[in-house]
Amino acid sequence: MRTFDLIRDAVLPDFRERVAEYLVQYENVLLDKYITDVQLKRDTANQLRGYLRGLNTTRVLGMAYWEELDRRVVDTWLAPQS
Repeated sequence: MRTFDLIRDAVLPDFRERVAEYLVQYENVLLDKYITDVQLKRDTANQLRGYLRGLNTTRVLGMAYWEELDRRVVDTWLAPQS
């Protein structure tokens, strides 16, 4: 399952619509194959990590979900490219 789909599923049902609106902004940058600015993608991925951390802090997202999602963001967009 794609990272953004996992995020949407991990969010408590009462907050899914609002979170989905914000996720579109991150998705537009991180999944756009025509955006080649590596720094923009890294910055956006780090912002997404902060957003997920905030969702976890406010209990909209559980800790186990946050840890897995954070790892996926790091592995997908922040890990050094081979």
